Amino acid sequence: MIIGHRGAKGHVAENTIASIDQALEFGVDGIEIDVFLIKSGEVVVFHDEDLGRLTNAHGQIEAMTMDELRKILVMGKYPIPTLEEVLQRIDGRVLLNIELKGDGTAKPVHGILERYIGKTGWERKDLLISSFKWNELEVYRSLDPEMAIGVLTEHDIYPAIIKAREIHAGAINADHHLLTPQTVADIKAANLQVWCWTVNRLPDLERMLALNVDAIITDYPDRLMD
Repeated sequence: MIIGHRGAKGHVAENTIASIDQALEFGVDGIEIDVFLIKSGEVVVFHDEDLGRLTNAHGQIEAMTMDELRKILVMGKYPIPTLEEVLQRIDGRVLLNIELKGDGTAKPVHGILERYIGKTGWERKDLLISSFKWNELEVYRSLDPEMAIGVLTEHDIYPAIIKAREIHAGAINADHHLLTPQTVADIKAANLQVWCWTVNRLPDLERMLALNVDAIITDYPDRLMD
């Protein structure tokens, strides 16, 4: 599967509706986004804890209210969307990988998805929850025994495999540099899918294809499709 990283991050400002639209235009199999729970209770789609890199504002995104965020633009142009706005935009047309970026995100994300699954274009099979915060994955699993979960790792494959078994995850979402014929074989031997990120250079794309990974997360999905 070809997964657009934060939409189509290499082409349009990341985690925006415009970036998601671009990824959909490229014909991706899925889209990866990041979410935080903010002060006023909404779940918003944004990657960084601090607003400074992507906007002309400063401060922690989790300390903001929705009214405050509505006045802030990504790269001076794009609004910061809510998770619900993204769900409505995609409406189950492609798989959505929701990365729980902030603390306390599992429960509100679960609550939002429960309002969409089976009642709109979304089905459980169209969703994957991932996180580097494995405690958030544990919380999500306690709330939903069926949701597909991906255990994110950037340091070591084997603790991630152990955690995946503990919480009945379906995938290891690994930094592509960690993947070798041996680690891929070990992940698959544990009956887990192999998802890799963030693969942008052609030699790395070719190496991941040769390793027969299940999903490639990339800033430039058009490169892989070409």
